[in-house]
Amino acid sequence: MSENNCPFEERDRDRLPPILNHSLDRGPKFPFPSYGSFISTLNHKRESGSHSLSSPFLLPAVKQVRELPPICPDVRQKHRISIDVLPPEVKARFFSEPIIPIRTKTAKEFQYDVERATISGDWKQVHDFYLTTFDSFLELNGAFKPADTQKSVLKGIINSLLREWKGLLKCLSVSQNPQYTSPATYVIYAHLLRQIAALAETDHHFLMHWFKKLPQKRFKQLVERLQLFITTRLFPAKPEELPPMAKCSWWIPSATKVLSLLNAANTISSPPIIPFTDLYNLTLDHIDFMEDYHTWQAHGNSNRFTFCQFPFILSTVVKKAIIQRDSEQQMISMARQTLVDKVSRRQRVDMSLLFLNIKVRRLQLVSDSLDELSRKRADLKKKLKVTFVGEAGLDMGGLTKEWFLLLIRQIFHTDYGMFTYVKESQCHWFSSWKCDNYSEFRLVGALMGLAVYNSITLDIRFPPCVYKKLLTPPIVPCDLDTTVGMATLTLDDLQQIMPDLAHGLGELLSYEGNVEEDFYTTFQVFQEELGVIKSYNLKPGGDKIPVTNLNRKEYVQLYIDFLLNKSIYRQFAAFYHGFHSVCASNALMLLRPEEVEILVCGSPNLDMGSLQRVVQYEGYSKTDPTIRAFWDVVLPFPLELQKKLLHFTTGSDRVPVGGMADLNFKISKIDVSTDWLPVSHTCFNQICLPPYKSKKELRQKLTIAISNAEGFGLE
Repeated sequence: MSENNCPFEERDRDRLPPILNHSLDRGPKFPFPSYGSFISTLNHKRESGSHSLSSPFLLPAVKQVRELPPICPDVRQKHRISIDVLPPEVKARFFSEPIIPIRTKTAKEFQYDVERATISGDWKQVHDFYLTTFDSFLELNGAFKPADTQKSVLKGIINSLLREWKGLLKCLSVSQNPQYTSPATYVIYAHLLRQIAALAETDHHFLMHWFKKLPQKRFKQLVERLQLFITTRLFPAKPEELPPMAKCSWWIPSATKVLSLLNAANTISSPPIIPFTDLYNLTLDHIDFMEDYHTWQAHGNSNRFTFCQFPFILSTVVKKAIIQRDSEQQMISMARQTLVDKVSRRQRVDMSLLFLNIKVRRLQLVSDSLDELSRKRADLKKKLKVTFVGEAGLDMGGLTKEWFLLLIRQIFHTDYGMFTYVKESQCHWFSSWKCDNYSEFRLVGALMGLAVYNSITLDIRFPPCVYKKLLTPPIVPCDLDTTVGMATLTLDDLQQIMPDLAHGLGELLSYEGNVEEDFYTTFQVFQEELGVIKSYNLKPGGDKIPVTNLNRKEYVQLYIDFLLNKSIYRQFAAFYHGFHSVCASNALMLLRPEEVEILVCGSPNLDMGSLQRVVQYEGYSKTDPTIRAFWDVVLPFPLELQKKLLHFTTGSDRVPVGGMADLNFKISKIDVSTDWLPVSHTCFNQICLPPYKSKKELRQKLTIAISNAEGFGLE
């Protein structure tokens, strides 16, 4: 049925469920003063009749209402996979005057059917008429008028379809009923999914908003049921009980599309109904995901189904592997061409050309590293090997990790001046000082990219909005003049960096008094740069434009944009290009900002039980009294001490993407007096324990060591 693209009439639009949502994004924080006491003072002075106030404070931005995210987005066509930015092509379409279909009932007859169904509760006749006549509510909306008839019809049809949807959902979420858990009856289940997946786009949006209102337990049951269906179809326990894959190729696409409705409902909920990681299907870790990725690369959002069209279902492990293998294939292709060129010229082939070889002096670590990475930009996707000048030894992984740890500690030290540490939020932020050369910020970006590519977990504390900015856009623009990193950030992002300032600005936005008279400020902000206070206008002539009750939202929005985007643009642009010089790949379009953070810094979720199962021993066995005492002490540790132990041993309190098994955690025996404290070799993820005689002694010495390790340097 054809569609019109004219704007939908406002009164008709109001009949549809809302498709706007508030931001879910998380972000930064900064060292600025609070407005709390200032607001209290204002209220007191207003009561006393005083209005002579001025404010030196700077202000941030507001939450923005955004369009509904796409249900089945074509990630290849987007500049960024994020819930903040939506291209026009994925927005819900509204039609002002749908083409009225041929129908066998008059509006009066249909109204009679609706009234009769309302009384009897039997909506079958009304529902059948809807299904055989209309493609969506909007067509029904345009077909029946006047408005009062339209209202009754819509109400009846909505009730009817919700009854059907509830029936379908009941089938989807039943987990104990053998009718829907037996593989032999999955054919019925698949057809239910096909019916839901084939609904009109507008009906999908109605259904998605209904999903959003489900209790968490019911919502999670639906997700688990769909994931089980996909897993069973991919790897059936008894293949003979299911139809051949060739005859039911639509099963998995239908289930994945229905799952995408649940993902969209979860995305627009604030807070999310379930963690985004609950939508991962870990079974897909074992498929040929590179073939899926290459198919997606070749066909995009065509009729050829790929899981990469629905990246929410792919785990971070899969996405990391895709990025690494994609980069490796690019580098292998370049290395092969280099070898062919050398052989054709009868030149000697040096196998070191297969590696990114970095040679640095310890005393000139930053400058040497910057020079090496600048000279070898074409080799950044090769496997990294580090050599410290004047020191013997081969890099078997330890030197590489030591290089990362030393560089990160030096660059992020407050005395170095590149980053500011915000104590209240315990994170780093970019210094806004201006200079002629931002190459060191590019170095930090390249370090993060190299860490992802070489599976090194970095002890970096950036706020979440940094990773949003890194994906804005996820693919480096061809035009070098195109701006990068200019993400749409909100008060929530500011809260992640500067909680006091964000709180005060929230109070400013809700202030009920006269903002212009009480705050007496303009669209101008001030920043200290190297001891000098500089002023900046947030808009042309901003120093002469007062902030009022009417324009305070604009003021806050412009301030956040200035603080988190514009004031650090050159620093972040260099950082952005450094990261993408290593990780440039279409696979970045598959990632959420939270997933980029996990790739760089690891996961904060610790499982010491898993670590106990995979730990390696040297000089000890798992039955030795010292080892039994160690786990008896560590397993009951509070989370804070467990993180300190991990940081003491590995240099980071987070877990790599692959889990504890990827840590290569080692406990070694050191034959010294039990008066000694445990020592660690962070480059090798190794902790060395003297043979303590008792659990009490081990607990005391271990607690002292891990609680006072900061500043001891690398072992």
